[in-house]
Amino acid sequence: MTGTAQIWVDADACPAAIKEILFRAAEREQVQVTLVANQFLRTPPSRFVRAIQVAGGFDVADNEIVQRVSTGDLVVTQDIPLASQVIAKGALAVHPRGELYTPDTIAQRLSMRNFMDELRGSGVDTGGPSAFHPRDKQAFANTLDGWLNRRRQAR
Repeated sequence: MTGTAQIWVDADACPAAIKEILFRAAEREQVQVTLVANQFLRTPPSRFVRAIQVAGGFDVADNEIVQRVSTGDLVVTQDIPLASQVIAKGALAVHPRGELYTPDTIAQRLSMRNFMDELRGSGVDTGGPSAFHPRDKQAFANTLDGWLNRRRQAR
């Protein structure tokens, strides 16, 4: 990881509480945070935070992130296929609930996602994700702090 590693956010589905953590970290650590979404995003005035609005459409924001991500960057996403693609490019991916996706865990996550898609496609109600909880926010903050510490040491 280089000292210039930055954070990319798949922002369409990212909880507001996670964006707030990222905005504070951007200022504190002077790390570039880029939100990518297919809608307008309000961001705080900061030279470390920017938003890229892409056209609407399936996977347009994901494809933008994959094109721009570099080795050592961190991508915040709930999207398992996107996480898999950025890991393949040498970046790290973290779920807004704090789970760090790794080359070891991403294949299992992709298999489970595909299985759940098949169930839903055959009419099975698989339910949705549980409500976002303060412990999820804390888990994310802890994972982010670990990445920021490694980034600091690499500089």
